[in-house]
Amino acid sequence: MKIQKSVTVIDKLRALYNLQLIDSRIDEIRTFRGNVPMEIKNLEEELDKMKKKLQDVHEEISFIKDNIEKKNKNIKSSEKLIKKYEKQKNSVKNSKELYSIDKEIDYKKLEIQLFKKKIKELNIKIHKKEEIVEKQKNLLKNKEIHLVHKKKELNKILLENDKEEKILLEQSLCFSKKVDYSLLKTYKKIRNRVKNGVAVAPVQRGAPLGSYLAITPQKYSELIQRNQLLIDEHSGRILIDDELAEEEKKKSFVFSKKK
Repeated sequence: MKIQKSVTVIDKLRALYNLQLIDSRIDEIRTFRGNVPMEIKNLEEELDKMKKKLQDVHEEISFIKDNIEKKNKNIKSSEKLIKKYEKQKNSVKNSKELYSIDKEIDYKKLEIQLFKKKIKELNIKIHKKEEIVEKQKNLLKNKEIHLVHKKKELNKILLENDKEEKILLEQSLCFSKKVDYSLLKTYKKIRNRVKNGVAVAPVQRGAPLGSYLAITPQKYSELIQRNQLLIDEHSGRILIDDELAEEEKKKSFVFSKKK
């Protein structure tokens, strides 16, 4: 007759904590997988904004060039009128008409000066905007290269994570079988309830990892004796002493994989 070996509290804690390490890593992989499309989307949106900004600057330059062209046409028009007025001066009959023509010529000359001054200012403006365009083009090119590399990098990580996840799921099933049904049910219930999915928490410096609320000295004394499974009264998580947790981490598939 085969004698069934009794499962100690330490055995339960070891199995539970290994299960926690594996499930936490699976959570990380799945969270990363879920965040990848958003990360790519953010990079693509950033590129779209840069392209739109570049397009806007091109349109501004085009608008300024149209404005310069109009002013050049106005200059030509004014120059023609000046020539016309100069010819009229040859046929004036009195000083009043001559004065009037001279005033028109002076006005047109002044108008030409103002047009030329404005054209000069607009050309400076174009030059500055063209410098912005060159900078934006370089930035855009670098961002596009970065996006291509990022996609390749993320795809590579995703493929590696897929392989790792398959192994982890097998490991999770293996350790689940080492935990009795009632305790496994409790573990899963806690995991579903807590925000970070950590159902088994190591106690460091008197408090469960991730908690600011310390356990009582009496509970800590009971914890390091490892005679019974203890639940944190604040978070409702299963407690494990840090020494045992570190011991299991060193042996864990999760941490050996990360190295």
